[in-house]
Amino acid sequence: MAEVGVAAEDELRARLTVGTPDLLTLHESIAGMFATQGDWQRAYQHLRSALDIARAGSLRDTLTSSYNRRYLDQRLPGLPSDRGLALALIDLDRFKHVNDTYGHLLGDRVLCRVADLLQEDLPADGFCARYGGEEFVLVVPGVDAAGAIRLADATRVRVARHPWSELQPGLRVTISVGLAYAPADTEAAQRQLLRADNLLYAAKRAGRNRVAYHDRETARVITHSE
Repeated sequence: MAEVGVAAEDELRARLTVGTPDLLTLHESIAGMFATQGDWQRAYQHLRSALDIARAGSLRDTLTSSYNRRYLDQRLPGLPSDRGLALALIDLDRFKHVNDTYGHLLGDRVLCRVADLLQEDLPADGFCARYGGEEFVLVVPGVDAAGAIRLADATRVRVARHPWSELQPGLRVTISVGLAYAPADTEAAQRQLLRADNLLYAAKRAGRNRVAYHDRETARVITHSE
């Protein structure tokens, strides 16, 4: 049996040398072999390696189960350029106050609930990704400017009107949104995301719980709220 484990580790080293991608399955298999031999230390080492590979290759955020920054970075360059594209950068307002007042465990529950609310009513080809911390990005291809504004504001309202007190008495959660829209074939998605970031700060400066977007007809930044 020990020879089986040694042969498996030799195979692992060979695959590492040639860069074979399915190392996750291989580490899991070797861990099982060592476990059946009662070699728990080496089994544990391979399980840890498998876990590290799974984390590195995951496209989902481990807390909220929305897509993560890795997925966003992979998808943006390949989005079709022949249709309009809306990118909405979203930030939870005063989220530090939520953590400081109610604790980080409740803060995590808030993030998960917000992620669920953001993904409601997204079109089939749209998606939500956690950008980092308390920031999320909504990516909506194939929408016109008016439709993008309606979607972003409906999302803002849905979060603001959610019964947060059921999660914690006195809790209130709102979001600010920077919405960058681009017609077909006009702008690279990464540059558009930078515009969304600048518009998000405009929404914050205007008082939070707002959607900020650029009105192409008047060349003005508009902030919309209830």
